[in-house]
Amino acid sequence: MIAVAAPSALLNAGPGWGVRLVGIAVVVTFMVSYALFRDWERFGPLLLRHPTLLAADTLFGALLLVSAGPDTTLAYVSVCTPLLAGLIYGWRGAAVFASLQGVILLLVHATLDNPHTEPAETLILPGLCVIAGAVGSSLRKLMLHLGEATRALAAVRARLAVTEAVDAERARLAREMHDSVAKTLHGVALAADGLACSAGAARMDPALVKRQAELVARSARRAAAESRELLTDLRREGEPGREVDVLAELADAVRAFRARCGAPVTYSRTDEGGGGGGLPSVPPAVARQLLSITEEAMENAHRHARAARVDVRAGVRCGVLTVGVRDDGTGLPGLPAAPDLDRLRRSGHFGLVGMAERAASVGARVSFGRGERGRGTEVRVEWPLASRRTEAGHDR
Repeated sequence: MIAVAAPSALLNAGPGWGVRLVGIAVVVTFMVSYALFRDWERFGPLLLRHPTLLAADTLFGALLLVSAGPDTTLAYVSVCTPLLAGLIYGWRGAAVFASLQGVILLLVHATLDNPHTEPAETLILPGLCVIAGAVGSSLRKLMLHLGEATRALAAVRARLAVTEAVDAERARLAREMHDSVAKTLHGVALAADGLACSAGAARMDPALVKRQAELVARSARRAAAESRELLTDLRREGEPGREVDVLAELADAVRAFRARCGAPVTYSRTDEGGGGGGLPSVPPAVARQLLSITEEAMENAHRHARAARVDVRAGVRCGVLTVGVRDDGTGLPGLPAAPDLDRLRRSGHFGLVGMAERAASVGARVSFGRGERGRGTEVRVEWPLASRRTEAGHDR
């Protein structure tokens, strides 16, 4: 509007200094308004700290109003000054600038050589300045209340997010304890019960008691080692930028399980010639979950399914890291291929629930099915390597 009103203001200005002053006013008011709208984040705080800047801009605009006249669009646009003052400075600033702009508009009418307006028409624009200032002050209060409500809502959401994170961490620690230390401690308790029965028998066999005591000691040491491994893994997951050769870790886990339990477990790679290529390195959190699912599946096959053979196969095909654990044991009747967590919880399969939750926590997919020729059970985990960047970003 300043640019639109500039030609008429320059034409109506007196020669000499009149034209110069009006030209300066056009440049100053236009550039100030342009700078504020273009880079409010930079110049807005300066205007907030120094109300005199807005007052100076208003006085320069008064020169344009005097020259252009009260009938131009610039006179109606000048009503925005009290509105802006109300938004920035509150009701006090709105009152000051509404009064200032109203006086300027009355003086502009007074400078006319032949005024033909009624007093009511003269007071319209000053009255609109008062109304605009009140509107600006009211909008400021509304925005402040809205900002407080937004901050309160953000605080509530932050607390909910913390609560959810704590719950998720509790569930994760429960899975870790269930899949490692809890099972070993259960074995220690069984071995201790056997030792107590042997020691309290009428005819105690010293050799049997010795073997059972050694079993209790080994199991206790195993529980301590698992506790240390669990703490080490939990700390290692927080190291940014670190990656794990998961297939090599799987091979080591199979060898350790075979040596510890004496179970007939085999490990083989399935990506030769499949186009997957190479040993993938994955974030520690993903490696931890894949290893835990594999160990849980091997433990279930050995302890519950009474399997004579367990095969662990892992590899990369078509950009997907796949780990499968297949046994020839008794299997689980009525087990759905797609894990139904509520159904698994109701049936007491908390180990399978932990597998599904572990897979979901890293963006993997777990499925359960029958083994070869309909015998036994197969647990299959698939993790797309496209998730690698996302996981790495989460670790950072």
